[in-house]
Parts: sequence; C-alpha cells; structure tokens
Amino acid sequence: MTRAALVVATGLLGLSAGLFGTFSYVVMPGLRRTGDATFVQSMRAINVAILNPVFAIVFGGAALATVAALVATWGTDARPWLIAAVVLYVLGAFVLTGAVNVPLNDALEAGTDSAAELRSAFEDSWVASNHARSLLTVAAFVCAAVGLAKT
Repeated sequence: MTRAALVVATGLLGLSAGLFGTFSYVVMPGLRRTGDATFVQSMRAINVAILNPVFAIVFGGAALATVAALVATWGTDARPWLIAAVVLYVLGAFVLTGAVNVPLNDALEAGTDSAAELRSAFEDSWVASNHARSLLTVAAFVCAAVGLAKT
C-alpha cells in the first residue's frame, strides 16, 4: 500500500509538473510569436478549456496523493522527501496559481482594454510566475521520486 501510494503521488506530480513545464517551454513561447488579439483570444480559450475533470484530478490529486503517501511512509526514509514534495507542490501549484496566475487570468477575461494593453498587463507576470510554478513542481516530483526510491 505504501509503495502504491508513492507511485500514484509521483505520477500525478510528474503530470502536473509536465503541464506547467509545457506552458513554460512550448505554449507561452508559441503564443509570444502571435499578435496581441490572437494571444488574448488564445489565453482566454485555454483558461476556459483547462477547467476540466482531468486537470482537476491531476492538479488536486497530486496534492492529495502526496499527502496520503506522506502519511503512509511516516516512519520511513521517504518521509523527509515527501514532506519536501508536499511543501514544494503546495507553494508552486496552489500558492503561486492562486496568488498570481488566477488573478491575472481573471483580469484578462474581464478586461475591456485593447488587446495590446491586456497582453502587456498579463504576459510577463504570468510567464514569470509559471516558470516558478514549473521549477517548484518539478522539484516536488524529484523529491517524490527520491522518496519512492527509498522505499
């Protein structure tokens, strides 16, 4: 049971880190090459499309599964690695998303300024926060993988 919990947690953390990473090295660089109106339309569409059951399972499930794996491995050498994984994931996925990315998404959606002004108020801050989310969630994934190796 302990190993299964760790495998599930590690897999979900990897999927979540991969999502944030893909935005950092594929999606946002691709959108950077578009015009302002296309950029705003695309981000608005992405922000609607991402709210789906698969994303919810990966995003929320990674946190829940990692906490469950931490509880299951409390008395083992994996414990410090899973504590680190939980902290890094919560900071990267939940704190940054809630404090920076979601408010920017909401402002972009509600904005009535020109596409150039909306993009200017959105892009650099969103991308910087997403890079941080990527690094933190990848670090969480690595910590969970080390914890898995220690079981």
